[in-house]
Amino acid sequence: MEDKKKAPGIYEDVLNPALNERVKKTAEELRALAAQDREAFWAEMSKNISWYKEWNKIFDDSKAPYYKWFLDGKLNACYNCIDRHLSSWRRNKAAIIFEGELGDSRVLTYQDLYREVNKLANVLKGLGVKRGDVVAIYSQMIPEAVIAMLACTRIGALHSVVFGGFSATALQERINDSKSKVLITADGGYRRGKTVPMKENADKALADNGCPSIEKVIVVKRTGQDVPMEPGRDLWYSELMEEAELHCEPEVMDAEDPLFLLYSSGTTGKPKGILHTVGGYLVGVHTTFKYIFDYQEEDVYWCTADIGWITGHSYLVYGPLLNGATSVIFEGAPDFPAQDRYWRIVEKYGVNIFYTAPTVIRMLMRWGEQWPASRDLSSLRLLASVGEPINPEAWMWFYKHIGRERCPIMDTWWQSETGMILVTPLPGDTYLRPGAASWSFPGVEADVFNEKGEPVKPGEEGFLVVTKPWPAMLRTLYNDEERYLSTYWQQFKGAYLSGDGAKRDEDNLIWVTGRIDDVINVSGHRIGTAEIESSLIEHKAVAEAAVIGKKHELKGQAISAFVTLRDGFDGSDELIAELKQLVVSKIGALARPEDIYFTSELPKTRSGKIMRRLLRDIAEGKVLGDTTTLMDPAVINSIKKQYG
Repeated sequence: MEDKKKAPGIYEDVLNPALNERVKKTAEELRALAAQDREAFWAEMSKNISWYKEWNKIFDDSKAPYYKWFLDGKLNACYNCIDRHLSSWRRNKAAIIFEGELGDSRVLTYQDLYREVNKLANVLKGLGVKRGDVVAIYSQMIPEAVIAMLACTRIGALHSVVFGGFSATALQERINDSKSKVLITADGGYRRGKTVPMKENADKALADNGCPSIEKVIVVKRTGQDVPMEPGRDLWYSELMEEAELHCEPEVMDAEDPLFLLYSSGTTGKPKGILHTVGGYLVGVHTTFKYIFDYQEEDVYWCTADIGWITGHSYLVYGPLLNGATSVIFEGAPDFPAQDRYWRIVEKYGVNIFYTAPTVIRMLMRWGEQWPASRDLSSLRLLASVGEPINPEAWMWFYKHIGRERCPIMDTWWQSETGMILVTPLPGDTYLRPGAASWSFPGVEADVFNEKGEPVKPGEEGFLVVTKPWPAMLRTLYNDEERYLSTYWQQFKGAYLSGDGAKRDEDNLIWVTGRIDDVINVSGHRIGTAEIESSLIEHKAVAEAAVIGKKHELKGQAISAFVTLRDGFDGSDELIAELKQLVVSKIGALARPEDIYFTSELPKTRSGKIMRRLLRDIAEGKVLGDTTTLMDPAVINSIKKQYG
């Protein structure tokens, strides 16, 4: 396309700088095959996975929305990520490059990874972990965390990775919901020059029989600090690995057997245990990694996500390893020891593909272009974004100062529930529109509906939905079938409700506008408002709390809390500090409110529902919307006068 078009109100389209006959042909062929026959497309993609037994039916919707893919196919995720690469030169290829905060580094080849994963798989079997059991992994970003995930999949156990920044209470809740049998953690981790108390938090979660399902705790020595070890329960990773056998036969799994659990925040306070299965997930993440990132055999790929989130699962661990890629993982923060840390890593390892979040890009913008300008970024050939909508200004900065106007940007939309990227441009597309998620990936059918379930007209906002099932989709919410149905499938018959808002532009491109429910997206991480509100209400001074996310230049959204106090208590800076710390202790630092406002009442409808939308308008300084359903309109006026 020769004529550049304007991104709405901001920038012109960018002609794809990676455009060549190879990628253009690939994109055209993918889209043509998927348009002709969606199921045949995924059948073709499934040939890139190694099967012990080929599937006999690609798709089953007889019990919709409990969809099944690749029926009766037999395979193993770990075998696909490691074993099948060992018969070629890839056995000596770097699988994982680890960059520690202390400046230490490690390289694990595929043969190294095979050895370590097999040994840990045997350790887990020796501790009584069986097919179908759940193993919790609570760790900072170290190679042992990836090894633990793969060891679980090798023996048919489910892994439940808990973000290393979560508190003891959050860890306990996730362990108990999943009934995890073993916990794998570390003595500590490093972040900004300080140690993170991983083992201490784990001990708090398990204290007083707080997690009765846990039988053993495996502890990795990362910092070397003294930590208490509970006799008979706690075991050192290194000592177990010394005695472990070198080979563990992979468990033959059915395509619809569970692969892992991952907990995502919901609107009711209780995190949602998202369940993914083996076959469809592997096909989905293998395919999207290969084509969206235009992966080539010699590439060094770096996704900056933590494995505690779905991006770390799909595009730091499974996607790259399924494709035999070299993947960088790093420990710590992007600004320690200096604000050029990312660019030093890109320069050091010659990173070709760089996948990060808009909140990171905005942070890098804030620090200034002198940092990337001081490093050699010539190895980069493709950039990508994930986690939340990217504003066009950040897109253009990323394109200009990191990609030096020669790297295409793949702005990807997907979720924990979707397992794989669903909406994205492709490197072979003719142009890129800054800020637009663009098109459905081939074989995926996403749309934007109004409240009647009809596709919106150009410029109108609506609900982002997926109208046809896709292979890597969640199969259910763990131990909560009713919530699975009501959350995703109730509003529009036969269509998956993502919970995100979106709009179409005049060229039918999709623009994601953000959450439509009571989940806040902080730096690409979803946190339920109810979970934070529950923590605040635990304080003896708090009678009621309402939490909202307001627009934030750096984080995408920041957390604001409106709190009513019990009689006899007064608001103060000291109380604000206490409440913030309470939330941190209950959930983690990520959930710390940026602002806490004290108010005599909260705005409620006549049915008693708190109108968080109005609180959000106040926090962002907007003109208030409709207030006709308020029980007492004077309440909102009072809050606006005080804080507006």
